[in-house]
Amino acid sequence: MHKITLGSLNELKNWVGKQLPPSDWQEITQQRIDLFAEAGGDNQWIHVDPVRAAKESPYGVTIAHGFLILSLLSRFFTDTVHIDGVTLSINYGANKVRFTDPVLVNSRVRAHFTLTSLEAFKGGVQIIWNVSIEQEDKERPCMIAEWVSRRYGAFDSEASQ
Repeated sequence: MHKITLGSLNELKNWVGKQLPPSDWQEITQQRIDLFAEAGGDNQWIHVDPVRAAKESPYGVTIAHGFLILSLLSRFFTDTVHIDGVTLSINYGANKVRFTDPVLVNSRVRAHFTLTSLEAFKGGVQIIWNVSIEQEDKERPCMIAEWVSRRYGAFDSEASQ
């Protein structure tokens, strides 16, 4: 892991247009898929029935829910960067999400974050990240997204970089 620590939200300005180090790898086990299925109520056989998936799925195994992979963004981010002075972090939404390749059970995935923009608001900053999720040993990303988050804490939108 190559986690970076920033001394303040203002230091994010130096990362606009740049990619952070990749996150740690996360293994997508059948147990993780099953727990997500239980929590979200999506029990399609392609996710939760390894025997049927082995027989009928074009992948020969179960696959992760796309929304499971999306839900890992916060985890991936905290694996990647720590920002001193942040008092609260909020997932604000996604402007775009595409699940571009299935994530096979027992695969490992990690995220690559590129900071697109920062916009100050009272009490903090809204941040837009371009995110690409990679599956180990595959060239094509399994998910791409434009993720919007908010970080609360001191942020000087007028401070020089």
